[in-house]
Amino acid sequence: MHLKLDMNKIRLQSLIRRYLRSQGFLIRPDRILLPKILNKEKLRDLHSSAVGHKIEKSKNSLARFEGRLLQRLAVGSQVIPEKIVPRIVEVEPNSENELLFRYASLHWSIPVSSGYGRRLRFLVIDQQNDKLIGLLGLSDPVFSLKARDEWVGWNSEKRKASLRHVMDAFVLGAVPPYSFLLCGKLVAMLSASNEVRNAFKKKYNGQVSRIRKEQLDARLALVTTTSALGRSSIYNRLKYGDLHLFKSVGFTQGFGEFHFSNGLYEPIFEYATRWCEPTDRKKRWGKGFRNRREVVRKCLAKIGLSKAWRIHGIQREVFVAPLAKNTKEFLRGEHSRLLWHDNSVEELFEYFRERWLIPRSLRDERYKTWRPEEWTIWTGNEDTDARHIFRPS
Repeated sequence: MHLKLDMNKIRLQSLIRRYLRSQGFLIRPDRILLPKILNKEKLRDLHSSAVGHKIEKSKNSLARFEGRLLQRLAVGSQVIPEKIVPRIVEVEPNSENELLFRYASLHWSIPVSSGYGRRLRFLVIDQQNDKLIGLLGLSDPVFSLKARDEWVGWNSEKRKASLRHVMDAFVLGAVPPYSFLLCGKLVAMLSASNEVRNAFKKKYNGQVSRIRKEQLDARLALVTTTSALGRSSIYNRLKYGDLHLFKSVGFTQGFGEFHFSNGLYEPIFEYATRWCEPTDRKKRWGKGFRNRREVVRKCLAKIGLSKAWRIHGIQREVFVAPLAKNTKEFLRGEHSRLLWHDNSVEELFEYFRERWLIPRSLRDERYKTWRPEEWTIWTGNEDTDARHIFRPS
């Protein structure tokens, strides 16, 4: 038994080192180091193997639908900026819209997670041609996020009680040809709309929490997100009239597991499941590990690698979108009612149209020549081609 454990340990150590080096990390016994020059292209390169692995994993379930899904994207000539009318469509499980959401997500330049816990997914559709403008996915936020928590000003007890009123945008952006028209900003604006807030209430109001067995209060007070590649051009200075829809509140600490996701997580999980003990949890949660973070941490410790290797050093800018005038006071437990910002999809779009869409369409006509075939991943090509990875505007 001990010999088998030692052999598995040595193999996994070697595999982890090889994968991290292939992503460009420098290996030290007590830490891993990023390349000295770290621009957006380098950041994309660091994520590329994880994206490629996700594409390969999705091939069996999505490749046969690719032709049909590409038809849900607009040819440039079908986009008339003056006639764009966005509509938010909630994605239902086991639907073609769900396939489209998953397929479009594969074109992001960083791997898109499936979200955690509670989850809402939306397509933003252009009513003039019934084509896809962009994606919005919301899920439960991480429990502890220093920049967000300091902005709210809550202590651990208040956070524990009020985090149910926060959702995190795990994917948010526009697809081409709409991305050329700055529609990533539009999707970000719509995340703060009445329609998204009401969809959250409709889905979760009255449900009973799994752990506390309490009836949930489904008032969504705050949407958070983090930039994909350092500082963001989508959220900075994003206003609706005098209202700053998104506020930059700091940066993450460069800690996580993305660099263990490119096909490496599976052997790590297999090893942890066999040789590591999960942290004790409340019975209602069931058995097993809490999350990917615990799996990686336990595995690294078990095979004799530094837990500091989880610190990849890539900081992401943290943004918050308060949905009410008194969001902070509500989340701190000082107010019992929320004074909502009244932002309808129609009104938000009218502002976006005049402020960004029309001026952009007059300056940049690249959207006119884009064709859905440029997004092809598998059709006519059995090999996954990372050149088709989409870079959100």
